[in-house]
Amino acid sequence: MKILIIGKTGQLGSVLIKDAIASGHDVYAPTKHELDITNKQSFLTVMKLFSPDVVINTAAYHNVLLCEENPMMAFQINCIAVNEMAEISTDFNAWFVSFSTDYVFDGMKREPYIESDTPFPLQKYGFSKLAGEYAALTYPKSIIIRTCGLYGVEGATSKGGNFVDNRIKDSEKNTLLEVSNDQTVSPTYTGDLSNAVLHLISHPQKESGIYHLVNQGSCTWYEFTKEIYELMNINIKLIPVNRNGLTNNMRRPLFSALKNEKAAKLGIVLPGWKNGLIAYLNIKYLHNVKEK
Repeated sequence: MKILIIGKTGQLGSVLIKDAIASGHDVYAPTKHELDITNKQSFLTVMKLFSPDVVINTAAYHNVLLCEENPMMAFQINCIAVNEMAEISTDFNAWFVSFSTDYVFDGMKREPYIESDTPFPLQKYGFSKLAGEYAALTYPKSIIIRTCGLYGVEGATSKGGNFVDNRIKDSEKNTLLEVSNDQTVSPTYTGDLSNAVLHLISHPQKESGIYHLVNQGSCTWYEFTKEIYELMNINIKLIPVNRNGLTNNMRRPLFSALKNEKAAKLGIVLPGWKNGLIAYLNIKYLHNVKEK
């Protein structure tokens, strides 16, 4: 299968490239210099050059606070560019896969969201991603994968690194740390997500639409941090803090864990979030952690 992967330096795109090549796929992953997703002609040129069977877009404007400050940029990248890529992919009879977020929900359900639940974003980031979902799904061979709390070996450049690495760095310069205990999420390791994505796009019974792909289960960021430190044998005092989902005046969903129902029916299920964390620590830190 010929796969065009957009976002080659990101924490998801980088592992998708490695895993897709290892699985025997023909992969093209252009640099930002070779492809500007905000330029329709640029994407069309790449499609003519490679003519893929599947386009996987991992690029996004996902710094939530910056989206509040730059909503036009958020919608340009998360919606308009997604719409144009889905449209051109359709013209080439290629599947188009793009990623969305748990932040399309308001968190009021208080239990894991399934694919058919009604979205209601609380901030501009969530609105821009939801708009991108609607735009892509107007085309017949589009798949939207919602995920949550991503962390991977490459880190997240726009956020200054991923959550796991940042908490480990915090432990090196603090003996006490406050961590929010108000948000319940499904932390997801990109290695597990990558395997699930490649399984999905290769599945003969895949359909267009929305899929939730996350490590199974849920926890608060405080509980996740506590597990990181326990697995790494790090001794630090943790204090749970309730910020009511607020960062300045921006609201985050208090409960945004996702449940995979649709892909599970195809036999595609990710490991539990604790096992995802163990796998990551073993790879990134060469830490000999045993699965529970």
